[in-house]
Amino acid sequence: MPHDVTMPQLGMAQDAGKIVAWLKAPGDAVAKGDALFEVETDKATMEVEAQAAGYLTGVVASEGDDVPVGQVIARISDSAEDETPAPAPTPEPAADALPEGRQITMPQLGMAQDSGQMVGWLVELGAQVGPDDLLFEVETDKATMEVPAGASGYLAATLAQAGEDVAVGAPVAILSADAPTNTVARSAREAAAPAAPTEAKAPEAPEPPKQTTTPAKSPGPQTGGRILASPKARRLALEQGLDLDRLVKAGHPQPFHVADLEVLRGLPSDTTPSAKAAEAGRRLTAHIPAHGLAEFASWATAHADSTDAVLAALAGQGHVAVVGVERFGACQSYALPDNRRLSQVAATDDAPELILRDLRGSFVQSVALGAEEVPVLTLMPDGDGLSLVLECAGHHLSAQAAIALLNDVAGRVAQPLRHLL
Repeated sequence: MPHDVTMPQLGMAQDAGKIVAWLKAPGDAVAKGDALFEVETDKATMEVEAQAAGYLTGVVASEGDDVPVGQVIARISDSAEDETPAPAPTPEPAADALPEGRQITMPQLGMAQDSGQMVGWLVELGAQVGPDDLLFEVETDKATMEVPAGASGYLAATLAQAGEDVAVGAPVAILSADAPTNTVARSAREAAAPAAPTEAKAPEAPEPPKQTTTPAKSPGPQTGGRILASPKARRLALEQGLDLDRLVKAGHPQPFHVADLEVLRGLPSDTTPSAKAAEAGRRLTAHIPAHGLAEFASWATAHADSTDAVLAALAGQGHVAVVGVERFGACQSYALPDNRRLSQVAATDDAPELILRDLRGSFVQSVALGAEEVPVLTLMPDGDGLSLVLECAGHHLSAQAAIALLNDVAGRVAQPLRHLL
């Protein structure tokens, strides 16, 4: 299946890039990860990798061309003989009624990303912002991020609303140099549609219903699996004592956003015997008779920020995105990458979804502290080896999920090299 090659966004404020050189010629075989072309922005010059394997065809941009972010410049096809031209860039819609100013576009947060879902605006229309002020929140299939304005000015127009999918490089806002006399708020569909007289619309064709966040969300996992939610929604739910699992049980579509917390507050309280039983705490213990954790951690810290980052990677791999490592009362959260690279495990201020409490340097050999706000794994000395104790509330993990989590983490602690496989 052909794969379109687009101009990537290498910086939040970048709206175009110059092609310095093509590193592959039309018709050349290309492997995923091969350097495809070199692009220059006002910040840096970088090589861009191919996101699919095949043959380079349909090249429509030459060396020295300035290309807008998101525009298709070539295609990776199944054969070198594919002569189907890459799609021509869509002309920008007329915007006579829009205020003048700097366009802010949907950023590209990953090389393979072609669109982002607008979660919400973080400032009011007409407000003055600086380059580092957070302007809006966007969600991709990989993460949810708050995007800064990238320039100074006044938010004169918003061209996408919460829940809408917007193509990378498409305008989402306009920043004006002066305070606007009239502000404009449009949906992404209205911003992309060319102006046309109302009479030209066929009366028989009803206007399609506006797409909200619900159709864009995928069905959530069964209770006991990982809950998909934006970092901000997780943090607020934790601070306010809200159980996101109740939204899962109610069939509310995931991923959850801040607006979904209002739905959660409005759910009727569940006081059935089964619900009370689900609140009962779980405590499971695993014994690790022999381990190479100390030697592995010593080696791995050459590829990670700290020993705690290594522990976070071992505890959270395949289960959660943010792990807190606690030692003697101090807890630091770490964000885990999808690619399992230790060098990309990074400290974060996000609330942890799982806590690993490291008591190896203590005399404590048994714990029964009860369930906390998130599941807790406690690592302790146990004779010549280690013991690993999982404590959580019933609504955090089902019995099967708790057993699987403890077994997986204990296996990685016993054989840390499994983390690299």
